[in-house]
Amino acid sequence: MRRVLAIIGAAALLAGCAAPVVAMPSTPITPAGIPAGAASVAASAEAPAAVPATLRFTGKTLDGASFDAARMAGKPTILWFWAPWCATCASEAQSLADLAGEYQGQLSILGIAGLGTNKAMHQFVSDLNVGDVPHLDDQAGAIWKKFKITQQSTYVFLDRTGQVVKTGYLDDLQLTAEVKTLVA
Repeated sequence: MRRVLAIIGAAALLAGCAAPVVAMPSTPITPAGIPAGAASVAASAEAPAAVPATLRFTGKTLDGASFDAARMAGKPTILWFWAPWCATCASEAQSLADLAGEYQGQLSILGIAGLGTNKAMHQFVSDLNVGDVPHLDDQAGAIWKKFKITQQSTYVFLDRTGQVVKTGYLDDLQLTAEVKTLVA
């Protein structure tokens, strides 16, 4: 955006236009061409301008609302890839719900559901009380493919800069230890 404004400003000066060039804040653009945050659920006004490649994806929540992962930029983030029929995923749900409450404002957690129906995904979230964590319906597997996820339950940990620092399965104790390291 700034580059476009600079080019327009330079062209205006060369053409003899006396209109001042005003710098405007840049708005990151998602791959879909929608300004970041415009289609997201409760987009953060404090999101940094630079969105790392790992958080350049959008999706739909289980309820069909648009979600832009760019809103999580600048915070440590856990991406939790799960399936509604997965017993291991079910056993992890309470730990994730607890961590979301304990580290609210310091840590972003996003559930990315696949390998099941939307109805089953809703039932999983309801039955296991993880509704305070946002969840995306990724039945098509686009986000799973982006992160090369081949099985559930898999965590992807991103540091504040969006760099992947760990990928894989963790038990509850390992998960808690990794979160403490991530937010430190």
